[in-house]
Amino acid sequence: MKTKIKRLPKAQVELRVEIDADTFEKFLEKALFVLSKDLEVPGFRKGQVPKEIALREIGKNNLLQKAAELAIREKYLEAVLEYKLEVISQPKVEILKLAPKNPFCFRAIFTTLPEISLPDWRKLSSQIVRKKISVKDSEVEEALTWLQKSRPKFKELEREAKKGDFVEIEFSSPQIEGRRMQKDAFLLGKGHLIKGFEEKLVGMKKGEEKTFSLFFPKKHFQKKLAGKKVDFKVKMVKVSKVEFPEINDQFAREVGNFENLARLRQSIKEGIKMEKELAESQRVREEILKIIEKNCEFEIPEILIETEKQRMLKDLKTRVLRELNLSFKDYLEQIKKSEKEILDSFETIALERVKRFLILREIAKRENIEVSDEEVREEMNKILEKYPSIERAKQDIDLERLKDYTKEKIRTEKTLAKLESFTIPNS
Repeated sequence: MKTKIKRLPKAQVELRVEIDADTFEKFLEKALFVLSKDLEVPGFRKGQVPKEIALREIGKNNLLQKAAELAIREKYLEAVLEYKLEVISQPKVEILKLAPKNPFCFRAIFTTLPEISLPDWRKLSSQIVRKKISVKDSEVEEALTWLQKSRPKFKELEREAKKGDFVEIEFSSPQIEGRRMQKDAFLLGKGHLIKGFEEKLVGMKKGEEKTFSLFFPKKHFQKKLAGKKVDFKVKMVKVSKVEFPEINDQFAREVGNFENLARLRQSIKEGIKMEKELAESQRVREEILKIIEKNCEFEIPEILIETEKQRMLKDLKTRVLRELNLSFKDYLEQIKKSEKEILDSFETIALERVKRFLILREIAKRENIEVSDEEVREEMNKILEKYPSIERAKQDIDLERLKDYTKEKIRTEKTLAKLESFTIPNS
């Protein structure tokens, strides 16, 4: 077998394969066997038709085409393995020469992962300086106050509502959802609702009802209400005083079973530091990738960009249905865009993601970063344990695809950690 490859633009490859006449003769014999085993000819049992008769029934052209198909399937794969090509598309095959007693020749054009010429990633990474992480006492106190505010106690009042009280109301409007009764609860005076609404609630007691009208802002996000006079009917359901626990040792024990307030403060400090370190790692990794990308140019296969755009579209459709409870068709009508416009808008982000994926993949290869089966199993189990049973998981998840995704995710994290290890800590 003679093979020749030619690199084409956009990471495409042209592969030419020539098979000598003697080798192709074997494929003709194999094709005759394949085509004749189910051949039915009167006077002969199925699969027992003599060669000469089978050949006559099948026809020389059909036999040649089948032999060519078998030869292409086998020799194409052999050539791909010989040149260690990472193919990512179906080949477009063209037969160049096909005749009895002659060499068989075909051409295949397909897309591969691109050849990437990387800069010195270790040297570039070492140019990034990692910031020193510290936590101020004021940050700890701010977090403590947030914890305190997140655990309010409510004491119901019989008096009129004042600013700062926690109120629960029911309200409706003929201009909003056809008078459908709605409920809300909030701290009065904190600007929760449209301007002027909360002021109307001051002085109302539990069980009291009131009607009033307000003009909506001209630039309100609900265009049908913008600048319009809207009528409201409101009932005060409950008025409560908000009380917050005192920050002391007892508070620390109730929050998380801490021995005392000092232990709680220490835990908060450690948590803030961990968050800052994670944010710094993300910043450092982003800087590393940017500087490597800047010094690395290569052609990105269009098929990878399109695949990523389709994946992004699928994710968007899932989020729209889950978070907005909308069909994608209704969502497109609301934002006044077509699916094609959405896909086109993903172009830049998809290009960036694919480029980074290819760079990190190449660095992982050169740094000999491996992912063990055990690591993949552990990570997959974290996902699968959220399901009541493995059978239910199989209904919702393609386990083989999850395995591939998990392996790539772990490899990417290891590669980023490796790059991060080359940076300079700020002392």
